[in-house]
Amino acid sequence: MSESNYDREEVFSKKVRAGKRTYFFDVKTTRGNDYYITITESKRRFEDGGYVKHKIFLYKEDFNKFSEAFTETVNYVKSDLMPEYDFDEFTRKTSEDE
Repeated sequence: MSESNYDREEVFSKKVRAGKRTYFFDVKTTRGNDYYITITESKRRFEDGGYVKHKIFLYKEDFNKFSEAFTETVNYVKSDLMPEYDFDEFTRKTSEDE
């Protein structure tokens, strides 16, 4: 399937700048008027100024499982692996930079 087949109508988009990467969370429609989410990581290539992109397609039947697993994984890192680390440091830097 070509890339153009994946470029469906976008109904919502959220961009998150994160250091050298940018993440895009996009809600798109299917031909059958259903919805899915694409999560794209974009990182600039310094060699030629282009971008390297990695994309995940997330369908409605997987939203809850994905969200639960993601939240559980992040919470595990925060509470079990790095309990002393101040993760809010990144939130403050982002707010100050804007």
